Amino acid sequence: MNKTILSAGVFFGFTAVIIGAFGAHGLENLVDAKSIASYKTGAQYQMYHALLLLVLGLLPQLTVKQKKPIFYVLVIGIILFSFSIYVLSIDTILGFNAKSIAFATPIGGLFLIIGWFLLGYRIFKHFN
Repeated sequence: MNKTILSAGVFFGFTAVIIGAFGAHGLENLVDAKSIASYKTGAQYQMYHALLLLVLGLLPQLTVKQKKPIFYVLVIGIILFSFSIYVLSIDTILGFNAKSIAFATPIGGLFLIIGWFLLGYRIFKHFN
């Protein structure tokens, strides 16, 4: 499981760099400044949580059983939060109104918050 967690962290970090570079250099003449700022937020949060997955995979204090739910919640959160922001930011390029998926962003954010809470709970429980 640690290998899976670390692989996911590397994948999300790798793709955050690519997606962030595309947002910084490829979108400037295609969407407005507000959309670029939102897109950048999605890439930043993806990278933050990619790094968190790497930390999670390397934490020796937690068992695989303890890491597994944290991993799944974070991955769902990354996908719902960051990827919905990407789609919402470039919906004019895609040629459809993506507002119907806007609900995914706060749900993804909630999953990210839950992931942090679960990690904190496990760490504090371990050291108490």
